[in-house]
Amino acid sequence: MDARIEDRAAIADLMTGWMHRDLGEWDQLRALFHPGATVEITWFDGPATDFVDGSVRMGASDLRTKHVITSPSTTFNGDRALAQTNAMVIAENTALELGVTAHNRFWDRIEKRDGVWRITKRQSFYDMSYFNFPARVQEIDEKAVRGFPREYAALAYLLEKSGFPIVREFPTRDSALEAEIKAAGIAWLNEA
Repeated sequence: MDARIEDRAAIADLMTGWMHRDLGEWDQLRALFHPGATVEITWFDGPATDFVDGSVRMGASDLRTKHVITSPSTTFNGDRALAQTNAMVIAENTALELGVTAHNRFWDRIEKRDGVWRITKRQSFYDMSYFNFPARVQEIDEKAVRGFPREYAALAYLLEKSGFPIVREFPTRDSALEAEIKAAGIAWLNEA
């Protein structure tokens, strides 16, 4: 029997708890993170508390998101864990009548403090994205799309058109940046 079954269940709940973001349940979203946690995703890089505040602003905009999240693959060392979780981001700007689907993997550093597992650092690797046209085919600025890495170009384009600029380049599948982030996460885990 897996001695970590309760820990794995608690971490799986953290990962699927991301749905609170899509539902506008801001207090529950805040509860996923330990104090001092950080988030690094396409439109945000900084403290998790500021990320939730930005998500509130996004929730009040024409941009809607839904995250479909799988069970995480988790590695433990004491009261630390690394979780890699496949996810699919479905986003639509209702005013623009433009949507995207993006496939990513969350890479989370998670700690158990005072008996509770919470995220201390969330990063994301991007695998692929493509446009959806919910009502009618839109004209897309191809030059603007090509300004982003192919793996998240459609998502980045929609976010920017919706008023949420991309803050920097993010890791894509099998990139040097992905390898660097994974190595740093493994080093952090091994420090426990």
